[in-house]
Amino acid sequence: MAAHRQRATSAFENSSEVKRVEPRSKEKKCSWASHMTYSPTVIVMIGLPARGKTYIAKKLTRYLNWIGVPTKVFNLGVYRREAVQSYKSYDFFRHDNQEAMRIRKQCAVVALQDVKAYLNEEGGQIAVFDATNTTRERREMILNFVEDNDYKVFFVESLCDDPDVIAANIMDVKVSSPDYPERDRESVMEDFLKRIECYKVTYQPLDPDKHDKDLSFIQVINVGCRFLVNRVQDYIQSKIVYYLMNIHVHSHSIYLCRHGESEHNTEGRIGGDSELSARGKQFSKALKGFVEEHSLSDLKVWTSQLRRTIQTAEELGVPYEQWKILNEIDAGVCEDMTYETIEKTYPDEFALRDLDKYHYRYPGGESYQDLVQRLEPVIMELERQGNVLVICHQAVMRCLLAYFLDKGADDLPYMKCPLHTVLKLTPVAYGCKVDLFDLKVEAVNTHRNRPLQKKVHSGPPTTFLRRNSFTPLSSHDQVKRPRLYSVDNAPLSRRSHAPSLPMEFSEASEGAELQESLDCFSPGDTDSCAKMN
Repeated sequence: MAAHRQRATSAFENSSEVKRVEPRSKEKKCSWASHMTYSPTVIVMIGLPARGKTYIAKKLTRYLNWIGVPTKVFNLGVYRREAVQSYKSYDFFRHDNQEAMRIRKQCAVVALQDVKAYLNEEGGQIAVFDATNTTRERREMILNFVEDNDYKVFFVESLCDDPDVIAANIMDVKVSSPDYPERDRESVMEDFLKRIECYKVTYQPLDPDKHDKDLSFIQVINVGCRFLVNRVQDYIQSKIVYYLMNIHVHSHSIYLCRHGESEHNTEGRIGGDSELSARGKQFSKALKGFVEEHSLSDLKVWTSQLRRTIQTAEELGVPYEQWKILNEIDAGVCEDMTYETIEKTYPDEFALRDLDKYHYRYPGGESYQDLVQRLEPVIMELERQGNVLVICHQAVMRCLLAYFLDKGADDLPYMKCPLHTVLKLTPVAYGCKVDLFDLKVEAVNTHRNRPLQKKVHSGPPTTFLRRNSFTPLSSHDQVKRPRLYSVDNAPLSRRSHAPSLPMEFSEASEGAELQESLDCFSPGDTDSCAKMN
């Protein structure tokens, strides 16, 4: 803390000398989406306290990281608490408190220096500057910083005049703030409302008609009841607007589970479109009991177009929607194989996948990164809907969980999603509460742990470049096979798998449940990989 305070003072004194910066010295491995940013972007939050700015900032950051754009939040309140140490009352935020105003400006300068370090030296693509930024003077300082460093800037202003929403936000979030240790709810509410009044004295909202008409921004009005969008510059800003216009703040829960155990699961095979095993059918009945027990009468049910999810949903006796984009990851030429067969038939591919499981793309199939891109519309709908039960597949469930639990690309392919288990996800203030329900129906373990030591591939480097997600789907040796059949569409006759990688793939390769034997989220697990029985 002392270092931060010292840095705040020196940064403030020398802030006029901090101008143009060095070229970016460190690059992170990013997705296709990150390359659409062209230059680093600073997202600047604006709004009075208790307007949901931090909620929006954290949620937006989680989304951008999930689609592969390295993003980080810089919350000015954290810097202020480190500089001041203890908060006493709303008097600190009075506009005529000169000492406090000096400290707050110092903290902003330090935070912007950290933004610069993140974007220029740490491989970041987007920095979210989370503060009130309610005056034109403060926003002008940020605009000068952005211009001096050749960044793009996008403002997100949250406007709200609904007293019930403001009061609920104070009670849900501010009562537990570090500013109010061991204070009763009534005194917190009183002090925070006075803090808001201090900001109102100098608040200058964005003016889309005159003063700020040339800026790029979105105004979120009354928690998404209305929006005003002005001068969107590029692809990534349009993604931000699209996302913010889809998130709704409402109480709901999302239930995730895999289909019941399939015949392929019992045989240790990945992908395909097999039917449920006897235990899988037993799970379907148990799932019906779970829905009835929890009185989920208004529940929407979504499945993929593969038989094992549809058969699981049929037992519920309720309407359900089939989503093709919920189909399991496509394992390409490795469809219907066991991992032992893949290792024997395609040893190079087997080794390459362990090197970078998230970006590795099966020949003629998909990578986890491809799957995240495919599932983005599902995330948007889940943000908009009420209670939903998604009956899906292991790789799909991992991608959805990674979004809600804010897991990165290294951990995503190793998250544990066992069969015959239901996860209940309930969004809370700045995160997601998870409840796990084991329906007590035995099933095979389809999980493969993270390799303890990654084998170094000795083959030509072009092999990996061809296989990973950085190469386009249309590259010359990535012939895309027809995608899966559904429950009412019988498969074509299957060709036998060739012992070497073909340039043309089987005509009919059903969906790919890339795992019913994939890996674990916990990097500390050292158990041997589970064998299929």
